[in-house]
Amino acid sequence: MNRRQFLGAALLAASPAPSAGAPQKPKVRALTAFLKLDRDHYQPQIQETLAMLRQARRAIQAGGYEVETLRIVTQPFPEYCRGLSRQETLRFFRDYDALAAREGFRPNIGPAMLRDDGDPEQAALLGEILASTKTIIASLVIAGAGGIYWRAIRAAARLVKFLEDNTPGGAGNFSFAATAMLSPYAPFYPGAYHLEDGRRFAIGTEGANVVDEVFGGATGNAPLAAEQLTQALATHAAALERLARQVEKESGWTYMGIDPTPAPLRDISIGAAIEHFTGAKFGSSGTMTAAAIITKAVQSAPVKLIGYAGLMLPVLEDTRLAQRWSEGTYDVDALLAYSAVCGTGLDTIPMPGDTPAEQIERILGDVASLAVKWKKPLTARLMPVKGLKPGDRTTFNDPSLVNAVIRPIR
Repeated sequence: MNRRQFLGAALLAASPAPSAGAPQKPKVRALTAFLKLDRDHYQPQIQETLAMLRQARRAIQAGGYEVETLRIVTQPFPEYCRGLSRQETLRFFRDYDALAAREGFRPNIGPAMLRDDGDPEQAALLGEILASTKTIIASLVIAGAGGIYWRAIRAAARLVKFLEDNTPGGAGNFSFAATAMLSPYAPFYPGAYHLEDGRRFAIGTEGANVVDEVFGGATGNAPLAAEQLTQALATHAAALERLARQVEKESGWTYMGIDPTPAPLRDISIGAAIEHFTGAKFGSSGTMTAAAIITKAVQSAPVKLIGYAGLMLPVLEDTRLAQRWSEGTYDVDALLAYSAVCGTGLDTIPMPGDTPAEQIERILGDVASLAVKWKKPLTARLMPVKGLKPGDRTTFNDPSLVNAVIRPIR
């Protein structure tokens, strides 16, 4: 079983279908803890963190919300691997990877570079870490308070090409993202990170089903859809926050917030939900309006918001989005346009294997430019597949990915 099969199977196993006729509830996609890892004592730290997460899962599930994954995010890995050789670093993360597999959590080791003055060699090292482990996930920051980080963009593009060449089918790129203007403590992966003392946690939801239910009863009626979706998302976000505050009180871990972005997962499709609103294929007129309605509803939730707090359009994680991508009803330019009113940017984009690093740099530069212009978090998770060309179909053997046709990237 490869890295993506392992993670995808774990996610889908925790995702039973709702009962027929039952009101739609979001699931908790990510119950995420933030830990300041001490390399010499990390195993007891992980056990303590898992005890908190499992306690939190029990409390949230007792409150009526399913929890799909437990996640642990460390500070940026270059900080706690300082002084180790390359081989020692790789050995440490192989051990950490094995621990995560045994204990059933998803580990994120933070960004390889936080700013343009970071070390590109750490990005190269991250490529080797991801290529030699099954569960580890990480990122690289390409824009922030200092503007666009062009050296980091170049390092990220090279890393994408390395993972294309050195992981089966390029699937390692599913575990890596370049992020722009994303603040710490976002619960969703791969971009999650923190820079402080740890002992904090956040929640991210999978709520495309809630959007679908609302939009199915409000086709073409923007005011009604906006009103009903705002109410529905607010109700669930407030309920989850009450549960999180209970966990905070009982565990002593600090609650950082909730990202109520309605993440999709295969047939729990945000693409299908948007089509129920527009009455047309995703990418048609009205798609931008739907994106804006969802984003505004999410951002109106009366809770402590964290992370993207917008809309996710992951091409290969959503059955309808993958279908429409294959049909050519939208493209990268359309996704960037929608990102102006939502998030998360360019997520799980299937690309030809001969896409040069220079073109990937330009794409990442576009994402960073948009994020800086509008001061909003965006992500790029690009997935070139070695040997495939436009017109070919991806063959990812992964329960959390939907295969799609490779299309030209201008």
